[in-house]
Amino acid sequence: MTDKKRKIAVLGTGNVGATTAFTLMHQGVASEIVLVDINKEKAEGEALDLAQCALCAPACKVWMGEYEDCADCDIIIVTFGVGRKPGQTRLDLAKINVGILTSTMPKVAKIAPNAIYVIVSNPVDVLTYATIKCTNLKPEQVIGTGTLLDSNRLAEAVGAACNVNPQNVNAYVLGEHGDACMAPWSLCTVAGIPVKSYMKDLGISDEEMDAKLEDIYTGMVAAGSKIIKAKGATFYAIGSSVVQLVKAIIANRHTILPLSTLLNGEYGANNMCTGVPVMVGSKGVEKIVIAPLTAEEKALFDEKNASLSNTYDALGVRDLTPAE
Repeated sequence: MTDKKRKIAVLGTGNVGATTAFTLMHQGVASEIVLVDINKEKAEGEALDLAQCALCAPACKVWMGEYEDCADCDIIIVTFGVGRKPGQTRLDLAKINVGILTSTMPKVAKIAPNAIYVIVSNPVDVLTYATIKCTNLKPEQVIGTGTLLDSNRLAEAVGAACNVNPQNVNAYVLGEHGDACMAPWSLCTVAGIPVKSYMKDLGISDEEMDAKLEDIYTGMVAAGSKIIKAKGATFYAIGSSVVQLVKAIIANRHTILPLSTLLNGEYGANNMCTGVPVMVGSKGVEKIVIAPLTAEEKALFDEKNASLSNTYDALGVRDLTPAE
């Protein structure tokens, strides 16, 4: 349970936004949740449905509002944007969502200049960066969910492979959320034991272990696409991951999570946001934690960051400036 409750705004009431609001309410994280969406009827319907959970959940006021109602919010969760359509490239999707975000966030940032912003919309790394660039918000105020969901998926898969509770697994995925991420196995532990040592104790040979870890990684990367193919969208796991981050911010216990934040030299990356271990608290990002990667992992991370940097250049987001 978190130490304090807060007023939280959720921008966008699609599957992810609505599920996030539901999870915030039922975990008792917020005392007030305001839902904002260009589709006001949808936002009002979601707010009414949630409000009618009043006898089944911790006390929380839920209502539909406008951007102006974000003025006194402590945390603003950004989930709006469009999903990828069949045949549409990730770059085309990114251009659309960057346009939506840059037309909206300067206005919201002026209304709520002191809030902590949690960016969930995809491509999350690019949109986290674009939020910083198109507003006057401090970089530490803007946090992307980054590779938090990827890391949670990885821990679950490692737990299943080792037949242990995933809560006994500590795993980090770094880099871009999605296909261009990387899993540094040197940082993965089971009950504090390096995962490769743990697997060796289970009688798994080195050859089998390499194949198993590769299968775990590819399965983790493909998990989102598999879910989308089966049910049309992913929202439970990302909604829960967002609330995991929000609870860490509110509790102010200096929690380290793999999140998207602005890098300027850390991990060899410059002027870009990507997923790395970050310490968060009530003021947002407190510091970037530099993990001791192996030489091979460092080289792979450099390769992933170079690829993501090319996407930044293709989208022109580095040329964004705050609106007047």
